[in-house]
Amino acid sequence: MKIILKRKYFLILLVALSLVLVACSDSASSSGDEKGYIGIAMPTKSAERWIADGNNMVEELENLGYKTDLQYGEDKVENQVAQIENMIAKGVDTLVIASIDGSALTDVLEQANAADIDVIAYDRLLMNSEHVDYYATFDNFAVGVLQASYIEEELGLKEGEGPFNIELFGGSPDDNNALINYNGVMSIFQPYIDSGQLVVPSNQTNFNQIATLRWDGSTAQSRMDNLLSANYTDKDLDAILSPYDPISLGIISSLKGVGYGSSDKPLPVITGQDATVAGVKSIIAGEQTQTIFKDTRILAKNTIEMIEAIHNDEEVPVNDTETYDNGVKVVPTYLSTPVSVNKDNYQEELIDTGYYTEEELSN
Repeated sequence: MKIILKRKYFLILLVALSLVLVACSDSASSSGDEKGYIGIAMPTKSAERWIADGNNMVEELENLGYKTDLQYGEDKVENQVAQIENMIAKGVDTLVIASIDGSALTDVLEQANAADIDVIAYDRLLMNSEHVDYYATFDNFAVGVLQASYIEEELGLKEGEGPFNIELFGGSPDDNNALINYNGVMSIFQPYIDSGQLVVPSNQTNFNQIATLRWDGSTAQSRMDNLLSANYTDKDLDAILSPYDPISLGIISSLKGVGYGSSDKPLPVITGQDATVAGVKSIIAGEQTQTIFKDTRILAKNTIEMIEAIHNDEEVPVNDTETYDNGVKVVPTYLSTPVSVNKDNYQEELIDTGYYTEEELSN
C-alpha cells in the first residue's frame, strides 16, 4: 500500500513539473515576439545588397526583441506575392517590402490592409495602392545627380570642354527608383545635350529606350554590343552613364571585346551604383570609374526607427511628404543620403567605416 501511494505522489509530482516546464516554454516562445512580428519581403539574393539589407534588419530587430520573417522572392513576382500572403496568414504586425515589381502587389496590399497590417515600402516605392503607409529609401534623384555630376566633372563640361560622345543606360522599367534616378541624371545632362557638348550617337535618351529589365548585366552587355556595332565603328566613346554596378561590368565586358581598355584606347568614364564588391574591385583596377554607395546599415536603421515609432504609437520619422507619389497617394518618406565613391575615397567610405574589409576588396 505504501509503495502504491509513493508511486501515486511521484506521478503527481511529475505532472506538476511538466506543467511548469510547459508554462516556461510558452513564456520563452512568446518573448521573442513580445514587441511585434515583422515580415520582411526582399526581391532577390542574386544582388548582394539585398542580402545585406535583409540581414541588417533581422539582426537589429531581433536585438530589440522583435520576431522576424525574412523571405526572398528571387525576382519572381508570384513568389513574392505568395510569401507576403503567408506572412499575413502568420499574423505579422508590420510588413517591410522591397518589391520585385512595384505595381504588382496591389491585391496583396489590400489583404494586408484588411488584416490591419502596417506597410513600409523599402527602397522601392509600392505603386498604385493607398495601402502603403510609409516609404524608406535613399534619395534616388540625388543618386542620378551624383552620377551625372561625376561625368560632368571628369569631362570638364562646366569649363566648356567637348563635344563628347556618351551613351545612357537606365534601370529596370518596373522599378520606380529607376525613373527617379534617370530624372536626376537628365537634370544635369539635358542642357549639355541641348548645347551639343554631350552627343548621344545612338539618339537613345528616353527612359524607355535605355531601361534595363531587372537591372540585368547581361542584358546591358547585349545592348552595348549593339550600340558599338551600330554607332562606333569610326568614333570613340567618352562616357557611359550606367545606373548600377552589374550593368557597368556587363558594359565593360562589351567594350573590352572591341579593344577598349588598352593604352591606345582607354575605357570611357563609367559610373555605377551600390558599391558591390565586384564593382569596387573594378574601380580599384582602373576599369569602372565611379559608384554610388548606399549604406544599407543606415537604411535598415531608419526603417527600424519607423517600425519602433509605429509600435509605440509615436510620430513616425519622415523627411519628405511631397515627392513620392505612387499614383494614388503621396507616401510619407524617410530619405537616406547616398555617397559618390571612386578610387580616391573608397578606402575612407567603405573600409574605414567597416562596410567592407580590405581582404574583401583585394583582387
